[in-house]
Amino acid sequence: MEIQHHKLKDIPFHESPNHGGTITPDTIIMHYTAGASAESSINTLTDPDNDVSAHVVISARGDITQLVPFNTKANHAGPSHHENRTGMNQYSIGIEMDNPGILKKSGEKYVSWFGRKYPEEEVIEEVHRNEDFTRFWHIYPEEQINAAFNLCKLLIKTYDIKYLLGHEEVSPDRKKDPGPAFPLDKFRNKLLSEDRSSDEPDKLPDVGEVAVPKLNFRDAPGTEGQKITQPLEKGTSLKIIRKEGDWYQVEAPVKGWVMGKYLKTDDS
Repeated sequence: MEIQHHKLKDIPFHESPNHGGTITPDTIIMHYTAGASAESSINTLTDPDNDVSAHVVISARGDITQLVPFNTKANHAGPSHHENRTGMNQYSIGIEMDNPGILKKSGEKYVSWFGRKYPEEEVIEEVHRNEDFTRFWHIYPEEQINAAFNLCKLLIKTYDIKYLLGHEEVSPDRKKDPGPAFPLDKFRNKLLSEDRSSDEPDKLPDVGEVAVPKLNFRDAPGTEGQKITQPLEKGTSLKIIRKEGDWYQVEAPVKGWVMGKYLKTDDS
């Protein structure tokens, strides 16, 4: 990716009328859309009757759409503060991740506020950083997180970004996004830490713990692999042997393969 005149080159630009004046951003704020799709969220964020916007929307597939130039104030954070500053729209770039957010369990499915049902393998049960009880959250696909990481890396380089925050951190009394399904601490530490080196491969964790209610255990990496045991229960500890793409070979106690994004590890 490349930025020219505060717009992503060769990336769709769907201009939102809901913006203000010129800014010099030093902060990125991560959101989830809590919508049914990236397309529906783009429609909401570009509707002049709504007076809300963001700089970009990233779909679950990792497709990026820009709505506001990066040097222009978007209406994404609302009443907000960080350290000694208030009104974070005037300092920040807002990134909206297509994600339904909080889910409620209904039988064997998990349901969004707009009525869509999701299977348990797409759900994680976690405590939000601003709460002390668990909720169900929809997992962010790896390709979406990777797209956000690459975009943030480019923004940090281009605009000398110093802070990468969640909406939940600048508006803790109002907002839950991006929520515990998004690896915010690991994400920003890798992007902003003094000793970061994104060109070095990540060290493979030794142990993982099943982070979803049930996790399929297969004889080969990929969904074409045959299931070799009953699904692994949440909390099951697994010894990690190696990684192949998005999949981990683990021992539990027999050897098999699981989708890595459904494991909780020491560095996740």
